[in-house]
Amino acid sequence: MADVISEYQKWKQQGENLRTQAKQAMESRFRELLTEAVAIAEEYRADFGAPLKPPPAVTAFRYKASGKARAKKAAKPPASKTPEPAKPAAAAAVANPKVTRLQKHLEGARKKLAEAQASGSPTRAIEDRIYEIEDAIRLAGGPA
Repeated sequence: MADVISEYQKWKQQGENLRTQAKQAMESRFRELLTEAVAIAEEYRADFGAPLKPPPAVTAFRYKASGKARAKKAAKPPASKTPEPAKPAAAAAVANPKVTRLQKHLEGARKKLAEAQASGSPTRAIEDRIYEIEDAIRLAGGPA
């Protein structure tokens, strides 16, 4: 009788070990797949300019965009003529990263304003945002 009990306990222990290994393997595979999905979603957004929609069964798929995707997107605008005058101002503010970041936001807001004016959309909110960013730059000690 003691033999049956010890066999059962060994079997139970092996089952627990196998369960733990399977759990770890599934978690690691899940993370790998999510990482791959994020990479595909970022590439899709960078190439086609719109977020990739998950299948209907997936109710939420959120991720923090990596710095690489933003750098790639930031690399596109320099092709236009607008960023060239802003470069000397950005070079003067290299010492303060906060001012540099605010100037990039200001540049983007000015582009949005130009697009809104061209399309005839209301511009009041965008103009207010530009004023707020310029004020933050002045308070941070950078050139407005």
